[in-house]
Amino acid sequence: MKISIVTETFLPSTDGVVTRLRASIDYLIDQGHEIQVIAPDLGVQSYRNIRFDGVQPRTFFLYKHRKFGMPTRQIKTYLEDFNPDLVHVVNPAFMGYSGIKYGKKLGVPLIASYHTHAPKYADHYKVPWAEPLLWWHFRRMHNQADLNLCTSQAILEELNEQNFYNVHLWKRGVDTERFNPELRDESMRERLTEGNPDKTLLLFVGRLAFEKEIDTLIPMLEEKQDAHLAIVGDGPYREQLEKNFSHLNNVTFTGFMHGEELATAYASSDAFMFPSTTETLGLVILEAMASGLPVVAAASGPTNEQVDDGATGLLYRSGEDGNLTETIARLEDKNLQQQMSKRAFSHSRAFGWHGPAKQLLDIYESALDVKQEQEEGQQAVQ
Repeated sequence: MKISIVTETFLPSTDGVVTRLRASIDYLIDQGHEIQVIAPDLGVQSYRNIRFDGVQPRTFFLYKHRKFGMPTRQIKTYLEDFNPDLVHVVNPAFMGYSGIKYGKKLGVPLIASYHTHAPKYADHYKVPWAEPLLWWHFRRMHNQADLNLCTSQAILEELNEQNFYNVHLWKRGVDTERFNPELRDESMRERLTEGNPDKTLLLFVGRLAFEKEIDTLIPMLEEKQDAHLAIVGDGPYREQLEKNFSHLNNVTFTGFMHGEELATAYASSDAFMFPSTTETLGLVILEAMASGLPVVAAASGPTNEQVDDGATGLLYRSGEDGNLTETIARLEDKNLQQQMSKRAFSHSRAFGWHGPAKQLLDIYESALDVKQEQEEGQQAVQ
Protein backbone atom coordinates (compact mmCIF):
# COMPACT_ATOMS: atom_id res chain seq x y z
CA MET A 1 0.00 0.00 0.00
CA LYS A 2 1.18 3.53 -0.76
CA ILE A 3 0.32 5.85 2.14
CA SER A 4 0.64 9.64 2.18
CA ILE A 5 0.85 11.23 5.62
CA VAL A 6 0.31 14.99 5.68
CA THR A 7 1.28 16.26 9.12
CA GLU A 8 1.60 19.66 10.77
CA THR A 9 4.56 18.42 12.82
CA PHE A 10 7.41 15.98 12.21
CA LEU A 11 11.10 15.60 12.96
CA PRO A 12 13.09 17.27 14.45
CA SER A 13 10.12 18.35 16.61
CA THR A 14 9.66 16.40 19.83
CA ASP A 15 6.08 15.85 20.97
CA GLY A 16 3.46 13.16 21.36
CA VAL A 17 2.29 13.44 17.77
CA VAL A 18 5.79 12.85 16.38
CA THR A 19 6.36 9.95 18.80
CA ARG A 20 3.13 8.28 17.66
CA LEU A 21 3.91 8.92 13.99
CA ARG A 22 7.39 7.46 14.20
CA ALA A 23 6.12 4.30 15.90
CA SER A 24 3.38 3.94 13.28
CA ILE A 25 5.70 4.58 10.34
CA ASP A 26 8.21 2.06 11.67
CA TYR A 27 5.52 -0.60 11.81
CA LEU A 28 4.10 0.24 8.37
CA ILE A 29 7.55 0.10 6.77
CA ASP A 30 8.30 -3.22 8.47
CA GLN A 31 5.04 -4.55 7.01
CA GLY A 32 6.24 -3.63 3.52
CA HIS A 33 4.23 -0.46 2.87
CA GLU A 34 5.53 2.62 1.05
CA ILE A 35 5.29 5.90 2.99
CA GLN A 36 5.30 9.53 1.92
CA VAL A 37 5.46 12.23 4.61
CA ILE A 38 4.52 15.82 3.74
CA ALA A 39 5.49 18.12 6.60
CA PRO A 40 7.08 21.49 7.42
CA ASP A 41 10.70 21.43 6.31
CA LEU A 42 12.58 22.01 9.58
CA GLY A 43 15.88 20.52 8.46
CA VAL A 44 15.29 16.77 8.86
CA GLN A 45 14.39 15.37 5.44
CA SER A 46 15.09 11.68 5.91
CA TYR A 47 13.75 8.94 8.14
CA ARG A 48 14.07 5.25 7.29
CA ASN A 49 14.10 5.95 3.53
CA ILE A 50 10.54 7.29 3.45
CA ARG A 51 9.75 9.85 0.79
CA PHE A 52 9.83 13.26 2.50
CA ASP A 53 8.30 16.31 0.82
CA GLY A 54 8.86 19.54 2.72
CA VAL A 55 6.71 22.64 2.92
CA GLN A 56 8.41 25.97 3.60
CA PRO A 57 7.62 26.84 7.24
CA ARG A 58 6.45 30.29 8.24
CA THR A 59 5.78 32.10 11.50
CA PHE A 60 2.14 32.46 12.49
CA PHE A 61 1.44 35.93 13.88
CA LEU A 62 -0.50 34.63 16.89
CA TYR A 63 2.22 32.11 17.83
CA LYS A 64 5.57 33.60 16.85
CA HIS A 65 7.74 31.10 18.71
CA ARG A 66 7.08 28.25 16.29
CA LYS A 67 7.01 27.89 12.52
CA PHE A 68 4.16 26.18 10.69
CA GLY A 69 3.57 24.92 7.19
CA MET A 70 0.84 27.00 5.59
CA PRO A 71 -1.81 25.95 3.04
CA THR A 72 -0.18 25.55 -0.35
CA ARG A 73 -0.95 24.10 -3.77
CA GLN A 74 2.46 22.43 -3.57
CA ILE A 75 0.82 19.68 -1.52
CA LYS A 76 -1.38 18.87 -4.52
CA THR A 77 1.75 18.36 -6.63
CA TYR A 78 3.38 16.16 -3.99
CA LEU A 79 0.29 13.98 -3.63
CA GLU A 80 -0.30 13.58 -7.35
CA ASP A 81 3.34 12.68 -7.95
CA PHE A 82 3.30 9.97 -5.25
CA ASN A 83 -0.17 8.73 -6.29
CA PRO A 84 -1.10 7.16 -2.92
CA ASP A 85 -3.71 4.52 -2.19
CA LEU A 86 -4.72 6.40 0.97
CA VAL A 87 -4.13 9.83 2.56
CA HIS A 88 -3.88 10.43 6.31
CA VAL A 89 -3.91 14.07 7.45
CA VAL A 90 -2.53 14.38 10.97
CA ASN A 91 -3.80 17.20 13.18
CA PRO A 92 -5.11 19.42 10.34
CA ALA A 93 -4.89 23.11 11.20
CA PHE A 94 -2.82 25.08 8.66
CA MET A 95 -1.14 23.10 5.88
CA GLY A 96 -3.47 20.26 6.85
CA TYR A 97 -6.22 22.25 5.16
CA SER A 98 -4.44 21.63 1.84
CA GLY A 99 -3.93 17.99 2.78
CA ILE A 100 -7.68 17.62 3.29
CA LYS A 101 -8.59 19.57 0.13
CA TYR A 102 -6.25 17.85 -2.29
CA GLY A 103 -6.37 14.46 -0.61
CA LYS A 104 -10.12 14.39 -1.11
CA LYS A 105 -9.76 15.30 -4.78
CA LEU A 106 -7.62 12.20 -5.36
CA GLY A 107 -10.66 10.02 -4.73
CA VAL A 108 -8.78 7.67 -2.37
CA PRO A 109 -9.71 7.02 1.29
CA LEU A 110 -9.07 10.14 3.39
CA ILE A 111 -8.40 9.80 7.13
CA ALA A 112 -7.86 12.66 9.58
CA SER A 113 -6.66 12.43 13.19
CA TYR A 114 -7.27 14.94 16.00
CA HIS A 115 -4.40 15.42 18.45
CA THR A 116 -4.36 19.02 19.74
CA HIS A 117 -7.33 20.36 21.68
CA ALA A 118 -6.90 23.86 20.25
CA PRO A 119 -10.49 25.05 20.92
CA LYS A 120 -9.88 24.57 24.63
CA TYR A 121 -6.83 26.85 24.50
CA ALA A 122 -9.16 29.82 23.98
CA ASP A 123 -9.90 30.20 27.69
CA HIS A 124 -6.23 29.93 28.64
CA TYR A 125 -5.30 32.68 26.22
CA LYS A 126 -8.28 34.76 27.41
CA VAL A 127 -10.09 34.77 24.06
CA PRO A 128 -13.20 32.70 24.89
CA TRP A 129 -15.00 34.14 21.87
CA ALA A 130 -12.58 32.19 19.66
CA GLU A 131 -13.65 28.75 20.90
CA PRO A 132 -16.77 28.36 18.70
CA LEU A 133 -14.79 29.65 15.69
CA LEU A 134 -12.07 27.08 16.30
CA TRP A 135 -14.62 24.29 16.64
CA TRP A 136 -16.17 25.38 13.34
CA HIS A 137 -12.75 25.43 11.64
CA PHE A 138 -11.71 21.96 12.80
CA ARG A 139 -15.15 20.43 12.26
CA ARG A 140 -15.22 21.79 8.69
CA MET A 141 -11.92 20.06 7.88
CA HIS A 142 -12.44 16.80 9.74
CA ASN A 143 -15.91 16.24 8.32
CA GLN A 144 -14.51 16.05 4.80
CA ALA A 145 -12.57 12.93 5.82
CA ASP A 146 -14.04 9.45 5.40
CA LEU A 147 -12.99 8.59 8.93
CA ASN A 148 -11.63 10.52 11.92
CA LEU A 149 -9.34 9.31 14.70
CA CYS A 150 -8.72 10.67 18.20
CA THR A 151 -6.62 9.43 21.09
CA SER A 152 -8.93 9.20 24.13
CA GLN A 153 -12.50 8.21 24.86
CA ALA A 154 -13.20 11.57 26.52
CA ILE A 155 -12.14 13.47 23.39
CA LEU A 156 -14.12 11.06 21.20
CA GLU A 157 -17.26 11.87 23.15
CA GLU A 158 -16.55 15.60 22.93
CA LEU A 159 -15.97 15.43 19.16
CA ASN A 160 -19.24 13.56 18.80
CA GLU A 161 -20.98 16.32 20.76
CA GLN A 162 -19.41 18.83 18.37
CA ASN A 163 -20.85 16.88 15.41
CA PHE A 164 -17.58 15.50 14.06
CA TYR A 165 -18.18 12.72 11.53
CA ASN A 166 -17.34 9.03 12.01
CA VAL A 167 -14.90 9.32 14.94
CA HIS A 168 -12.91 6.30 16.17
CA LEU A 169 -10.47 5.80 19.03
CA TRP A 170 -6.79 5.32 18.15
CA LYS A 171 -5.22 3.44 21.05
CA ARG A 172 -2.36 4.86 23.11
CA GLY A 173 1.10 3.33 23.31
CA VAL A 174 4.59 3.62 24.76
CA ASP A 175 8.08 2.30 24.06
CA THR A 176 8.19 -0.39 26.75
CA GLU A 177 11.81 -1.23 25.93
CA ARG A 178 13.24 2.27 26.20
CA PHE A 179 11.42 3.37 29.37
CA ASN A 180 12.24 1.18 32.35
CA PRO A 181 12.78 1.65 36.13
CA GLU A 182 16.09 -0.19 35.88
CA LEU A 183 17.63 2.94 34.33
CA ARG A 184 17.53 4.74 37.69
CA ASP A 185 20.81 6.58 38.14
CA GLU A 186 22.03 8.47 41.20
CA SER A 187 24.17 10.91 39.21
CA MET A 188 21.12 11.86 37.16
CA ARG A 189 19.18 12.34 40.37
CA GLU A 190 21.93 14.61 41.70
CA ARG A 191 21.75 16.63 38.49
CA LEU A 192 17.96 16.97 38.47
CA THR A 193 17.80 18.00 42.14
CA GLU A 194 20.90 20.23 41.94
CA GLY A 195 22.62 18.24 44.66
CA ASN A 196 19.59 17.46 46.83
CA PRO A 197 18.87 13.80 46.00
CA ASP A 198 17.09 13.14 49.31
CA LYS A 199 14.22 15.44 48.34
CA THR A 200 11.12 14.06 46.65
CA LEU A 201 11.95 14.48 42.97
CA LEU A 202 8.98 15.51 40.86
CA LEU A 203 9.39 15.45 37.09
CA PHE A 204 7.66 17.35 34.30
CA VAL A 205 8.38 16.47 30.65
CA GLY A 206 6.91 18.36 27.73
CA ARG A 207 6.72 21.47 25.59
CA LEU A 208 6.92 24.62 27.69
CA ALA A 209 3.80 26.49 26.64
CA PHE A 210 1.28 28.57 28.59
CA GLU A 211 -1.55 26.06 28.10
CA LYS A 212 0.49 23.33 29.85
CA GLU A 213 -0.39 25.07 33.16
CA ILE A 214 3.05 24.53 34.69
CA ASP A 215 2.68 27.78 36.66
CA THR A 216 -0.03 26.13 38.75
CA LEU A 217 2.69 24.08 40.49
CA ILE A 218 4.26 27.17 42.10
CA PRO A 219 2.10 27.38 45.29
CA MET A 220 2.76 23.72 46.05
CA LEU A 221 6.51 24.15 45.61
CA GLU A 222 6.50 27.23 47.84
CA GLU A 223 4.98 25.17 50.63
CA LYS A 224 6.70 21.83 49.98
CA GLN A 225 10.38 22.67 50.38
CA ASP A 226 11.11 18.95 50.77
CA ALA A 227 10.13 18.47 47.10
CA HIS A 228 12.16 19.40 44.01
CA LEU A 229 10.71 19.86 40.53
CA ALA A 230 12.74 19.09 37.40
CA ILE A 231 11.27 20.62 34.23
CA VAL A 232 12.50 18.78 31.13
CA GLY A 233 11.70 20.42 27.81
CA ASP A 234 11.70 23.74 26.04
CA GLY A 235 9.28 26.00 24.26
CA PRO A 236 7.89 29.50 23.83
CA TYR A 237 7.00 29.93 27.49
CA ARG A 238 10.34 28.92 29.00
CA GLU A 239 11.71 32.42 29.58
CA GLN A 240 8.54 33.52 31.35
CA LEU A 241 8.44 30.29 33.36
CA GLU A 242 11.99 30.82 34.58
CA LYS A 243 11.00 34.30 35.77
CA ASN A 244 7.87 32.97 37.47
CA PHE A 245 9.86 30.25 39.29
CA SER A 246 12.92 32.43 39.99
CA HIS A 247 12.10 32.94 43.70
CA LEU A 248 12.21 29.18 44.29
CA ASN A 249 15.37 27.15 44.97
CA ASN A 250 13.71 23.78 44.43
CA VAL A 251 13.23 23.92 40.63
CA THR A 252 15.59 22.84 37.82
CA PHE A 253 15.17 23.64 34.11
CA THR A 254 17.11 21.16 31.98
CA GLY A 255 16.02 21.93 28.42
CA PHE A 256 15.29 19.08 26.02
CA MET A 257 16.38 15.52 26.74
CA HIS A 258 16.12 12.65 24.28
CA GLY A 259 16.63 8.91 24.08
CA GLU A 260 18.40 7.18 26.94
CA GLU A 261 19.08 10.46 28.75
CA LEU A 262 15.34 11.17 28.92
CA ALA A 263 14.53 7.60 29.95
CA THR A 264 17.14 7.87 32.73
CA ALA A 265 15.61 11.13 33.95
CA TYR A 266 12.22 9.44 34.22
CA ALA A 267 13.59 6.41 36.06
CA SER A 268 15.60 8.56 38.50
CA SER A 269 12.57 10.53 39.71
CA ASP A 270 9.93 9.78 42.35
CA ALA A 271 6.72 10.99 40.70
CA PHE A 272 5.56 12.55 37.45
CA MET A 273 3.64 15.84 37.31
CA PHE A 274 0.92 16.41 34.72
CA PRO A 275 -0.83 19.74 35.40
CA SER A 276 -2.48 20.30 31.99
CA THR A 277 -6.25 19.98 31.61
CA THR A 278 -6.30 20.67 27.84
CA GLU A 279 -4.59 17.54 26.51
CA THR A 280 -6.18 15.03 24.17
CA LEU A 281 -4.15 12.28 25.84
CA GLY A 282 -0.62 12.96 27.14
CA LEU A 283 1.71 10.18 25.99
CA VAL A 284 4.23 11.27 28.64
CA ILE A 285 1.90 9.76 31.24
CA LEU A 286 2.54 6.28 29.86
CA GLU A 287 6.27 7.01 29.51
CA ALA A 288 6.34 7.87 33.21
CA MET A 289 4.40 4.76 34.19
CA ALA A 290 6.69 2.57 32.05
CA SER A 291 9.56 4.10 34.05
CA GLY A 292 7.94 3.07 37.32
CA LEU A 293 6.62 6.51 38.31
CA PRO A 294 3.25 7.21 39.89
CA VAL A 295 1.57 10.08 38.01
CA VAL A 296 0.23 13.12 39.86
CA ALA A 297 -2.23 14.64 37.38
CA ALA A 298 -4.84 17.36 37.27
CA ALA A 299 -8.19 15.66 36.85
CA SER A 300 -9.64 15.84 33.32
CA GLY A 301 -11.37 13.43 30.97
CA PRO A 302 -8.24 12.11 29.21
CA THR A 303 -6.10 11.89 32.40
CA ASN A 304 -8.88 10.16 34.32
CA GLU A 305 -8.78 7.44 31.66
CA GLN A 306 -5.08 6.80 32.27
CA VAL A 307 -4.53 7.40 36.00
CA ASP A 308 -6.24 5.15 38.54
CA ASP A 309 -6.35 7.38 41.63
CA GLY A 310 -4.52 5.77 44.53
CA ALA A 311 -3.39 2.82 42.40
CA THR A 312 -1.18 4.07 39.52
CA GLY A 313 -1.05 7.69 40.62
CA LEU A 314 -2.94 10.55 42.23
CA LEU A 315 -5.54 12.88 40.74
CA TYR A 316 -6.03 16.39 42.07
CA ARG A 317 -8.37 19.32 41.50
CA SER A 318 -6.83 22.24 39.65
CA GLY A 319 -8.02 25.81 39.89
CA GLU A 320 -8.81 28.12 42.77
CA ASP A 321 -10.21 25.35 44.98
CA GLY A 322 -7.40 22.96 44.04
CA ASN A 323 -5.84 20.42 46.39
CA LEU A 324 -2.43 19.81 44.81
CA THR A 325 -0.38 20.48 47.96
CA GLU A 326 -2.44 18.00 49.97
CA THR A 327 -2.18 15.47 47.16
CA ILE A 328 1.62 15.74 46.96
CA ALA A 329 1.79 15.24 50.72
CA ARG A 330 0.39 11.73 50.19
CA LEU A 331 3.73 10.82 48.58
CA GLU A 332 5.26 11.02 52.07
CA ASP A 333 3.66 7.60 52.62
CA LYS A 334 6.55 5.64 51.10
CA ASN A 335 4.59 2.40 51.16
CA LEU A 336 1.83 4.01 49.05
CA GLN A 337 4.42 5.52 46.71
CA GLN A 338 6.12 2.15 46.17
CA GLN A 339 2.81 0.37 45.59
CA MET A 340 1.73 2.98 43.01
CA SER A 341 5.13 2.73 41.33
CA LYS A 342 4.80 -1.04 40.92
CA ARG A 343 1.20 -0.81 39.68
CA ALA A 344 2.03 1.98 37.23
CA PHE A 345 4.86 -0.09 35.75
CA SER A 346 2.68 -3.20 35.55
CA HIS A 347 -0.14 -1.21 33.91
CA SER A 348 2.20 0.18 31.22
CA ARG A 349 3.31 -3.26 30.04
CA ALA A 350 0.05 -3.70 28.11
CA PHE A 351 0.60 -0.59 25.98
CA GLY A 352 3.50 -1.23 23.61
CA TRP A 353 3.40 0.54 20.24
CA HIS A 354 2.70 -2.64 18.27
CA GLY A 355 -1.00 -2.58 19.15
CA PRO A 356 -1.79 1.03 18.12
CA ALA A 357 0.32 0.71 14.96
CA LYS A 358 -1.40 -2.52 13.91
CA GLN A 359 -4.76 -0.93 14.68
CA LEU A 360 -3.89 1.96 12.35
CA LEU A 361 -3.00 -0.44 9.54
CA ASP A 362 -6.27 -2.31 10.10
CA ILE A 363 -8.13 1.03 9.83
CA TYR A 364 -6.32 1.83 6.59
CA GLU A 365 -7.17 -1.55 5.08
CA SER A 366 -10.79 -1.29 6.18
CA ALA A 367 -11.07 2.17 4.61
CA LEU A 368 -9.71 0.80 1.35
CA ASP A 369 -12.23 -2.04 1.42
CA VAL A 370 -15.12 0.37 2.03
CA LYS A 371 -13.98 2.63 -0.82
CA GLN A 372 -13.71 -0.35 -3.17
CA GLU A 373 -17.20 -1.55 -2.24
CA GLN A 374 -18.58 1.94 -2.88
CA GLU A 375 -16.94 2.08 -6.31
CA GLU A 376 -18.23 -1.39 -7.21
CA GLY A 377 -21.71 -0.37 -6.08
CA GLN A 378 -21.62 2.74 -8.27
CA GLN A 379 -20.46 0.71 -11.27
CA ALA A 380 -23.30 -1.79 -10.73
CA VAL A 381 -25.87 1.04 -10.69
CA GLN A 382 -24.48 2.42 -13.94
